[in-house]
Amino acid sequence: MILVADGGSTKVDWVAIDNNKNEIFRANTLGLNPNVVSSLELQSRMESSKELKTYKDSISEIYFYGAGLGTSTPIKILKGILQAFFSNATKIVVEEDILGAVYASAKNQEAIVCILGTGANSCFYDGKTIECIAPSLGYIIMDEASGNYFGKRLLRDYFYNKMPADIAAAFNDEFDLTPDVIKHNLYKVDNPNKYLASYAKFMFNHQSNSYIKKLVKKGFNTFFTYHVLNYGKPKDTPIYFIGSIAYYFGDLLKEVAQENGVTVTGIIAKPIDNLIEYHKEVVLS
Repeated sequence: MILVADGGSTKVDWVAIDNNKNEIFRANTLGLNPNVVSSLELQSRMESSKELKTYKDSISEIYFYGAGLGTSTPIKILKGILQAFFSNATKIVVEEDILGAVYASAKNQEAIVCILGTGANSCFYDGKTIECIAPSLGYIIMDEASGNYFGKRLLRDYFYNKMPADIAAAFNDEFDLTPDVIKHNLYKVDNPNKYLASYAKFMFNHQSNSYIKKLVKKGFNTFFTYHVLNYGKPKDTPIYFIGSIAYYFGDLLKEVAQENGVTVTGIIAKPIDNLIEYHKEVVLS
């Protein structure tokens, strides 16, 4: 039985399939990004899943694509935790989420593949290998147009009184904006990027507001500047987006793409089903 996982910083979708390509179970856990979650918490989050605990001895291969796995240290940490939990697994593949996004969208075709969820990333895929503009350095200095990026900007605008009064009032009604609470979640609790991204849901509910539209479009323009146009590829190169921010603001994303002279080929909210089909074709064929 093989286990495939699509792991964002907020949550992980797991699906197990047997050698006959039949789905055995699905599971969900909180995110397993080793850069923002301690090893003990990573273990605890896996232990919390009844399905993973029930079937863990039956798993022979694991294919995990996750946020924060762009360098060797977090890969080593998570691979060790997976090996300890799934002790009978003889093959464990741990890769960055951008590769999973490629398998879920472009498959074997040349394309620019982007992630816009809790975090953000992109790559150019030539059909065999991926090329990234730069290694992802996470939510503090990168992640343009991601959920945590917009969360930071909403908080800044609110506290600097740059947010329109009607939106500021609605923002205050929806969240606990006590400075001590915010600082505790940013500096004392695991997953500060997930905490910041939680504010982005506010944009979904007010996306017709001119302030929100301007904020989102500015973020998307920044993303296209650094993560799409920077590859210098022909304007007709297919462009795929994965993630909730891209999905829920799809119309604005397509509008910004056109303003930048390119076209969005496809938007996928959750790549797990496409990932399963890819692994059925490639791993179990």
